[in-house]
Amino acid sequence: MRYLSPKKQRFVNFIKTFTYTNNRPPTFVEIMSGLSINSLGTIDWYVKQLEKENVIKRMKGKNGKRALSVLEENIDNKLPFLGIIAAGSPIEVFQNNEYMEVPREYINSENYVLKVNGDSMIDDHILDGDYVIIRKKEIASNGNIIVALLNNEATLKRYYLGNNGVELHPQNSNYNIIYIKEADDFKINGIVLAVFRKYN
Repeated sequence: MRYLSPKKQRFVNFIKTFTYTNNRPPTFVEIMSGLSINSLGTIDWYVKQLEKENVIKRMKGKNGKRALSVLEENIDNKLPFLGIIAAGSPIEVFQNNEYMEVPREYINSENYVLKVNGDSMIDDHILDGDYVIIRKKEIASNGNIIVALLNNEATLKRYYLGNNGVELHPQNSNYNIIYIKEADDFKINGIVLAVFRKYN
């Protein structure tokens, strides 16, 4: 089992999605088009690298053209673990080189994992010590649980755009709603896709 870099994971994800949707593997040209890659040489480089890692194999595709198939059993189901996110008062998210195993359906180059610290989201069943899978996004819909970066600190809250601007809602009556002021440095760094916890 092995972890793939984000660019290699994106390449593999395209092959898997195309194969599932079209009931056949993509040709090299279809991969170029789907990933907006301008050179067959670049495709060939990815193919050689992923063949060395025993992640993909060459095969005959549409009309006998070159195609690729994914050897899923050889792919590690891991995402980057980027640190701790507060469910309480904001704290800094740190980056490291760890990876965490997650369900295969959440493997995506835009996803990452954070560990929850605090109890402000307990009414959403997000508990202290849980892990959340995050999709990198800079926009959100009302009610989404987001990773909010507020004045260079990160916190996990429900996002609402109210009459008076952005509101970050805890899901615990012991905490107050955070109202984003005009002077605040605020941005969305991701949306929660899933929650899981370890018992040992």
